[in-house]
Amino acid sequence: MNTETTPIETAEAAPQQKRIEPRAILQRLEASSPTFRDCKPLALRIDKVIAERFPEFDRKSLRNALHMHTASTRYLKSMERASERFDLDGNVAGEVTEEQRTHAAATLKERFASVARKQREKREAEEAERRHAEKLKLLVNKFGRNG
Repeated sequence: MNTETTPIETAEAAPQQKRIEPRAILQRLEASSPTFRDCKPLALRIDKVIAERFPEFDRKSLRNALHMHTASTRYLKSMERASERFDLDGNVAGEVTEEQRTHAAATLKERFASVARKQREKREAEEAERRHAEKLKLLVNKFGRNG
């Protein structure tokens, strides 16, 4: 008789951690933490504190949620102006360095430039399409059969 366990049996035996979506994690953090609610710069290694306080959050979803939060325009604007970092309870927990403020400013500048470039390209494409349609209409009027 084979006493080895199959991967399916092993997975069933292991405790299952229900995956919470990153947006739901952010909503919970915003509801329970003034730092997240007010979009203040986060203390370094705050992920470990969050994992201890919220053991139901799986690491991957928490990592994704933190990335969404720290990559947001609102957070980057906060980082650009801030001098202090904060823990989950809103207490000062370190400083924002000049290098970090500069990085946030550069990221925002690149993001805004990218948005402006895409809008310009869209307008140019729409204008080219309008001119093309206008030329076709002129050609149809000039060479089209009059019924």
